[in-house]
Amino acid sequence: MSEFYSPKDIEQKWQKIWEKEEAFKVGTDKSKPKFFALVEFPYPSGQGLHVGHPRPYTALDIIARKRRLEGYNVLYPMGWDAFGLPTENYAIKNHIHPKIVTKKNIEHFTEQLKALGYSFDWDREINTTDPNYYKWTQWIFLQLFKKGLAYKSEMPINWCTSCKVGLANEEVVGGVCERCGGEVVRKVKSQWMLKITEYADKLIDDLDMVDYIEKIKVSQVNWIGRSVGAEVDFKIAGKEENLRIFTTRPDTLFGATYMVISPEHPLIDKYKDEIKNYTDLISYREQAAKKSDFERTELVKEKTGVVIDGLTAINPVNGKEIPIWISDYVLMTYGTGAIMAVPAHDERDWDFAKKFNLPIIEVVAGGDVNEAAFTNTSTGKLVNSDFLNGLEVADAKKKILEWLTEKGIGYKKVNYKLRDWVFSRQRYWGEPIPIVHCEKCGYVPVPESELPLMLPEVESYEPTDNGESPLAAMTDWVDTTCPHCGGPAHRETDTMPQWAGSSWYYLRYIDPHNNEAFADKEELKYWLPVDWYNGGMEHTTLHLLYSRFWHKFLYDQGLVNTPEPYKKRTSHGMILGENNEKMSKSRGNVVNPDDIIGEFGADTLRTYEMFIGAFDLSAAWSIEGVKGCRRFLDRVWKLKDIVTSEEAYSEKLEIKMHQTIKKVTTDFETMKFNTAIAAMMSLVNEFYRVGSITKGEFKTLLLLLNPVAPHITEELWQIIGEEGRVYQEIWPVYEEAKTIENTVEIAVQINGKVKANLTISLDEKQEEVEAKAKELDSVKAALNGKNVVKVIYVPGRILNIVAK
Repeated sequence: MSEFYSPKDIEQKWQKIWEKEEAFKVGTDKSKPKFFALVEFPYPSGQGLHVGHPRPYTALDIIARKRRLEGYNVLYPMGWDAFGLPTENYAIKNHIHPKIVTKKNIEHFTEQLKALGYSFDWDREINTTDPNYYKWTQWIFLQLFKKGLAYKSEMPINWCTSCKVGLANEEVVGGVCERCGGEVVRKVKSQWMLKITEYADKLIDDLDMVDYIEKIKVSQVNWIGRSVGAEVDFKIAGKEENLRIFTTRPDTLFGATYMVISPEHPLIDKYKDEIKNYTDLISYREQAAKKSDFERTELVKEKTGVVIDGLTAINPVNGKEIPIWISDYVLMTYGTGAIMAVPAHDERDWDFAKKFNLPIIEVVAGGDVNEAAFTNTSTGKLVNSDFLNGLEVADAKKKILEWLTEKGIGYKKVNYKLRDWVFSRQRYWGEPIPIVHCEKCGYVPVPESELPLMLPEVESYEPTDNGESPLAAMTDWVDTTCPHCGGPAHRETDTMPQWAGSSWYYLRYIDPHNNEAFADKEELKYWLPVDWYNGGMEHTTLHLLYSRFWHKFLYDQGLVNTPEPYKKRTSHGMILGENNEKMSKSRGNVVNPDDIIGEFGADTLRTYEMFIGAFDLSAAWSIEGVKGCRRFLDRVWKLKDIVTSEEAYSEKLEIKMHQTIKKVTTDFETMKFNTAIAAMMSLVNEFYRVGSITKGEFKTLLLLLNPVAPHITEELWQIIGEEGRVYQEIWPVYEEAKTIENTVEIAVQINGKVKANLTISLDEKQEEVEAKAKELDSVKAALNGKNVVKVIYVPGRILNIVAK
C-alpha cells in the first residue's frame, strides 16, 4: 500500500533544487523563439497575499512552464510596485516608516510567492523604490518634459479633508474618501500634468494591432471617449458674449429647449451682479464640489439644478430665447463646460425637463416623447426642424454643419472625454520630480547626469495641514541652485503618483541591471512586445492606458521598437470568500494561502486555484473543493504503484492519451484551466479502471500536470527512475488521427428496455451489430421464446429489438 502524498518536504526540496540549479533563469540563446509573460505589478502594501491573489500568477506560470517545455526562451519576472498610497497609508496607520514597511512586506510577499513554486526569474526582480530603478522613471519624465508633454497647471482636484491628500475620482465614493470616510471637497492645486491627450487617437486606433479581450478594448475606448460633432455658439441674450457648446448631434439643434452649464463655469462669476439668484448658484456649486466627476455624471442619480435668473441664451437656428441652468452633471473638464439640452432625444435631458417642467420638442420622428425620450435616432427623418425636415439623420448632419460653417456660428469638431493626466501628489512616498523652479529661468530640469534625484530621509512623512508635500519643510533639500543660471532655485516638492513606476516596469525586466540605459536596445528588440499580459479588470483602464501612452512616447523617440507594449492582454475573475463576497478583513472572509499550503500543500492550492471555475469569471472559495484537489493529487501519487515498464502507450489507452494531450494543450492556451485539469482527472480514472499504467503513459501525465503541480510531478519523475528534470523535458505531442475513436459503446434494448452494452467498431453494418447483440447472454435470455418483430438501429447509439 502506497503512502499518501506528503507535500511539505517534497515542495521544500524542489524549491531548493530549482534555486540551486537556477532553473528558471532566462536563456541567452537568441536563436530560440521567445515568450515574455507578465502578471500585474503587485503592491506590497502590508496585507500579504490572500488566496485570491495567486490565481493570475499560477495561470501565467502554467503558460510559462508549458512554453519552456516547448523550447522557448521564457521571461517570467516578478517585481514590486512599492511607491504610492497603499504603502504610505499602511505606514501612516501603523506608525512605521514607508521604507521599513516596504522592505518587510516585500520579504513577506516573496516568501509566500516562492512557497507556491512559481518559475519566476528572481535575478530580474525590480522594485520601484530602488534608486537604480526610479533613476530611469525620472529620466523618462525629463524626456516628456523636454518634448512639452509634461507641464504644470492649476487644476481642481478631489481633496480629502481628513487624509489631507488629493484623490483620484475612483477614490471618492458618496462624496467621502473611500479609505477614511472623510469629507472630500474640490480644491485648486498647481499640479504637474502629462499631455496624454496628444496620444488619444493613437491609443484608440492602435487597439487594432493587439489581441486584447473585447471588454478590455471597450474600456479603453470608452475612457478616451472620442466623439465627432460640432462646436456651436449660442448668443447670450442682450450680450456680445457667446456660450459655446459641443454636440455630437448638431442635427437636433431645433430640439434644444434649454442650456446647462457647469456650476464652475466662469460665466456665473462674470455676470454675478446681473444674476438675481447668485447666492443660490454659489450654494449649489459648493455642494457639487463635494462630489467626484464619476458621481456627478452617473445616469441613475436624481437630477438637480438651479436656473440662472438674469441670463438667457438664443438658439442660433431659430432665434428662440431659452433658459440657462446649472447642474452638476455638466463638467468644466469635458467639452466646453456647457451643453444644449434636447430632452426629446436624451434620457438625462428628458428626466431633467420633466422634473423642472421644461419644453420637449421632437425633432427625429419615431417615438412618443411625452412618455419617454426617443433615443434610437441614429437613423430616421427630421421633423419640426425647418430646412432639415424630411432629411435622413446622416444627411441632416451634413447640411446643418454646412449651414453653421457658412453662418460662422459653428464648425466640425472632434472631442474626447480623456483629460491630461494629473501627475503629481502632495505626498512623501513617491519618486521625486526632477525639476527645480528658478525665478529667472522658470521650471528647469535636473541634469540627467545628476539622476537619480534621491528621495531624502525624513522623520515626518505624514500629510501636512496646508496640503503641501512633507518634503516642502526640508529646506536643506529644497533650496538648491538653478542648473541654467546658477542662481537660487527650489526643488519641486510634489512626488510622482503610484502610476509612474508601473507605467514602464516591463521594459526594465528585460535588462534590469543596466546602468547606462533603461534597457539595452538589442535586448528590447528581441523581447518586445510582451507576449502575454494578465491582470485584473480593475487595471484594464487607467494603468493600461498610462502604460501604453508611455510606451508610444518612447516609440516615437526611437527608444523602443514596437508601437504597442503588450501583444495579448487577458483578465481573470476574482476568488470570493465562502460567503460569495469579495475577500477582505472587514468581512472576515480572508483565507491565508500560508494556511492552505501548510495543511494541503502548494500543489493542491495551485490546482484548486485553476480548477475552481472558468478563469475569467469570479468563483467562491470552497474548502471542500480544496480537499477534492488534494484527493486527486493523492491518486496521482499512488499511480506509481501500478506503473509497468513499457515505454509505449497501451492499446487500450492510446486514443485516450492523445485526446488528453490535445485537450490539455488547447485548454491551457485558451485559459480553460479547469477543463484541462478535469481532462487529467478523467485520464487518472481510466488508469485505475484499467488497473495498470505504462511508464510512457505516466511520464506523459507528469508532463501535462507539471505546469499545474510542479513539485509532485518532479518528485514522481525521480521516483520512477527518470534522469534530469521535468522542466527540461519536451511537451507531449498528439497525433490528430489517434484522437478519433474507432469504437463506441452502444446500448442494446429489448422492447425499449436496456439489457446490455455492446462495444462495436464505428464502421460496422447494422447486420453485424445485430448479430453480435444476439450473442450476448442477457439478450438471449430476454428473447427466449419470443419472435423478433422489428429491429431499430440508431448508428453508434442504440440497437432496439422489438419482440413478442
